[in-house]
Amino acid sequence: MKKTFAILGAALFALLPLSACGGENDGLTTVRLNEVTHSIFYAPMYLADSLGYFEEEGIKIELTNGGGADNTMAAVLSGGADIGFCGPEAALYVALGGTSDIPTVFGQLTQRDGSFLLSREDEADTFTWESLKGKEILAGRQGGVPAMTFEYILREHGLTDTDINLNFDVSFNNMTAAFIEGTAQYCTMFEPTASEVQAAGKGFIVAAVGDESGVVPYTSFIAKRSWLTKNEATAKGFLRAMLRAVDFAQNNTPEAIAPYLEKHFADTSIESLETSIRNYKRIDSWATDMAMTEESFERLQDIIASAGELPERAPFSLFVDNSLVKEVYASLKK
Repeated sequence: MKKTFAILGAALFALLPLSACGGENDGLTTVRLNEVTHSIFYAPMYLADSLGYFEEEGIKIELTNGGGADNTMAAVLSGGADIGFCGPEAALYVALGGTSDIPTVFGQLTQRDGSFLLSREDEADTFTWESLKGKEILAGRQGGVPAMTFEYILREHGLTDTDINLNFDVSFNNMTAAFIEGTAQYCTMFEPTASEVQAAGKGFIVAAVGDESGVVPYTSFIAKRSWLTKNEATAKGFLRAMLRAVDFAQNNTPEAIAPYLEKHFADTSIESLETSIRNYKRIDSWATDMAMTEESFERLQDIIASAGELPERAPFSLFVDNSLVKEVYASLKK
């Protein structure tokens, strides 16, 4: 299956920044976590580190950036990462391709699209989704959830294949630079990049894609089933730290949250951090209990099928296991 081969083919690239091995450090268990990209969209994950929640669980996170879900999944499959943090579609492609050790979603952090649409023109008061008919748009990697969700939204607004012009030639990490240099009329960006580009006068935010996407399992924690079986206590500790961080993010103001993110976004002003957090809280970005629902999973499959990237629908249980996160969430609620 082409998706599986593409993911496996990216394994060497994904392993380059992952030379260190898991083990013990000062009594802490190292968990190698490969994130799809670095964004305030994932604020609870960085809060779990800054607030000491991971350390309290005896965990030290070794964080690396995959620069795309295919590279993140390659790191998990090759053993270069213990946990991958990316769109669940990457695990779905591998599961459908057939494998003896299925990468399994064991927790979901984000439940909406976290990107914002920027235009070259200041059209915040006049923008409609129909305005995108025939316009060139940088919206992500073909087959990735950001691009597929965006395409799904356009179809929901009545645009057909001949109306949609998504540019897939620019890699995910290079989209913003390409837009600033003159490629396309519109571009999707995550925070804090979106707000910073607008503040620099190089683009204008016209829409939050998450407002249109509805609830969808956007970014999840994924590990091989063999790793979860062997490291169940560590996986539960990881989830416990994450659930506490989500609760902190949900129940505190952007002003209270921002200082804890500074060490993870050293080049971002405190004002941009606060703005980004406010934007993500407004669209209800984070899943409170971190368990993927079957309803949202089916919506994800609808989105992938609409993009022509789903050869067959998969049963929910094929690569989703909520047992650990439900157990941990229930214990925290007592």
